[in-house]
Amino acid sequence: MFTPKAMLRGSAATATVVAAVMGLGAGSAHAAGWPPLQPGAHLYSGTGGSGAVTPVDLDDFGTCHTLSAPARSVQVASGSASVVLYSGAGCTGANPWATGSLAQSDLPWPVLSYRVVPA
Repeated sequence: MFTPKAMLRGSAATATVVAAVMGLGAGSAHAAGWPPLQPGAHLYSGTGGSGAVTPVDLDDFGTCHTLSAPARSVQVASGSASVVLYSGAGCTGANPWATGSLAQSDLPWPVLSYRVVPA
């Protein structure tokens, strides 16, 4: 049988762990300002997942897509696809940047086009 003192210690420890986990999850998401991670891929006109959102069709492998406005950040949550981003229209420009299949990042430069590739 548990004594009241042991139960209080157990409850306090559980509360501390729950608060720490909630604080870490909420703190890192709030500090970065990113929208919640969701399946698929999205390009954002602003940094930190802000601004206008362009959804990416992760099933459209290999096709080059030119954006109407530059993207400054990207979020990808897929088990099978990643996105290669280009600084120029028509998938041109020096130093294409690839995301990987799980990414949430500000881009090193504005991008004007992208192509979906297998992860």
